[in-house]
Amino acid sequence: MLRTTPNKHAQKRAPKGRIALAVVTIGATFAGGQAVLMADSAAHADSNIAFASANASLDSPAFAATSDSNSPSGTVQVLNVTRALDPSSYAQQLATSKRFSDERAAREAEMRRPVAALPVIGVLTSTFGQRWGTLHGGIDIAAPIGTPIVAVADGEVIDSGPAAGFGLWVRIRHDDGTVTVYGHNDTNIAQVGDRVHAGQQIATVGNRGFSTGPHVHFEVWIGGDNKIDPIGWLADLGIDVFGGRG
Repeated sequence: MLRTTPNKHAQKRAPKGRIALAVVTIGATFAGGQAVLMADSAAHADSNIAFASANASLDSPAFAATSDSNSPSGTVQVLNVTRALDPSSYAQQLATSKRFSDERAAREAEMRRPVAALPVIGVLTSTFGQRWGTLHGGIDIAAPIGTPIVAVADGEVIDSGPAAGFGLWVRIRHDDGTVTVYGHNDTNIAQVGDRVHAGQQIATVGNRGFSTGPHVHFEVWIGGDNKIDPIGWLADLGIDVFGGRG
């Protein structure tokens, strides 16, 4: 029988093979661990990016961050944002503001409005008194045809139309009951029942009726039919006929 003697060279190589296998195994394990660590790092990076994006959104005007002693450290609280103004409420505020502005403008205009005015800007050509054997019951102020005639004071129009001797006239009853007359008009603007103010146009200068040229015949009646000198009456209102103020 043959006896097999172990190969001494093979016995010497065996330990080296086992060592090599162990090194390869350790290397594979280390590489696998690195791969796991890299994947975990990538996941953390994605998480950090997402958190940064969320913080950027929270920094926008729609959100606000605050610290709270009752909140965990590092958390963000979202505060309630005031609701936008209701458009209908905004429109109502604008309308109210405009109404107040218009009312104030009207009050200021009323304060600036004259309380009396000369009936027409022109030249005094005839005064109150006897003329050609009869009473000339007013004054004549000459002006070109079409020149505006205005109310001398606030009042109500009680006549507007044809009148004997005047062609066309306008009569106004003022707040104190005095009546003023504007005659020989070319056209009448104010109508019966109109409420007029001092300085408001009521007619235009004409040459109608018994007239010697374009002018306004202006009279003042106290108590409805008592004619008085308009020059003194206008002077009491601060109107100087000779100074041409109106």
